[in-house]
Amino acid sequence: MTTRLIRAIGELTTNDPSLGDGTAMGRLTDAAMVVDESRVLWVGPNSHAPEADEVLDVAGGAVTPGFVDSHTHLVFAGERSDEFEARMAGATYDGGGIGRTVAATRRASREELTTQSHAHAAALRRSGVTTMEVKSGYDLTVEGEARLLEVANTITTEVTYLGAHVVAPEFARDRDAYVELVAGAMLERCAPLARWADVFCDRGAFSVDESRTILRAASAAGLELRLHGQQLGFTGGVALAVELGAASVDHCTYVTDEDLAALAGSSTVATLLPGAEFSTRAPYPSGRRFLDAGVRVAIATDCNPGSSYLTSMPLAMALAVREMGLSVDEALYAATRGGAMALRREDLGHLGVGARADFLVLDAPRAAHLVYRLGDAVVASVESATA
Repeated sequence: MTTRLIRAIGELTTNDPSLGDGTAMGRLTDAAMVVDESRVLWVGPNSHAPEADEVLDVAGGAVTPGFVDSHTHLVFAGERSDEFEARMAGATYDGGGIGRTVAATRRASREELTTQSHAHAAALRRSGVTTMEVKSGYDLTVEGEARLLEVANTITTEVTYLGAHVVAPEFARDRDAYVELVAGAMLERCAPLARWADVFCDRGAFSVDESRTILRAASAAGLELRLHGQQLGFTGGVALAVELGAASVDHCTYVTDEDLAALAGSSTVATLLPGAEFSTRAPYPSGRRFLDAGVRVAIATDCNPGSSYLTSMPLAMALAVREMGLSVDEALYAATRGGAMALRREDLGHLGVGARADFLVLDAPRAAHLVYRLGDAVVASVESATA
């Protein structure tokens, strides 16, 4: 395979504590890295760089792992800017607008959905996202959810079945029948198209018992689990995620000390979604509280048309720093290694030897510029493994 030397790196963040300064960031200065089409082969001082088939001189720019966005809803039609305006004027978010997106998505052709979802994915990639998770959840019929998953599979392998986003309008008077459908015929149709299953376990969506029924059925069908939990209140989603061994519980806007202790003693990652708090004017959870409790934390964009129309991971990081109490390094780690942990991917989110060769070259001397230069195009180049 062709090898490539990335040389003259001003600051290299590896997220591998065995490298560089020995911290969790694994940071080196005046560094170099050798990759092939798939993996990182060597990391070390620029002065000791081995020869390679090709050379990329970054002239003192910083290099970081590619971002891992572990929570997105990219496959949808329509927009809900009027809801955003209403919330900025004081209206409260309750999740009720999801039905509007369901109606628009059902009307859209596959071509329209593919074009729009790929445009969102391209925007995320420009911001530095090299791996993204994509959910269904905006059709809520058996064949419609399968169609969304088929579109999602043209973007990523990290595809999530979210038939349990809200109760479909046709079942408004018989939610038990909808839970049975999501855990039965819809799951049977969709399971071969997904790696993950998710449920919106919160007020106005699904109860803990309903969510448990759906997620247990999904696990029995061979899907791994994740969960929307406690965005709108103290509704038991965090405890359920831990109980079922879910890879992540996402939002966590409202958590108790007991929730944090349970997370810290589990393998479940808490995925914080600061774009949702920004867009809904909800209180931001304290990321510092999570980290101080020993909880593993990820940051994701939650890109969706209603509550977080965000396609910039650096902006999500900046919000986490400014509003959630994370340091810049903690936000970078959460957007890279944290996201990888939320997807149970050991090959992503770091640049240790053997890692997938997904990395960013910055038009800046330090990774801190991702947050420091708010809204600027700091990412000069997004490099993704091709094999």
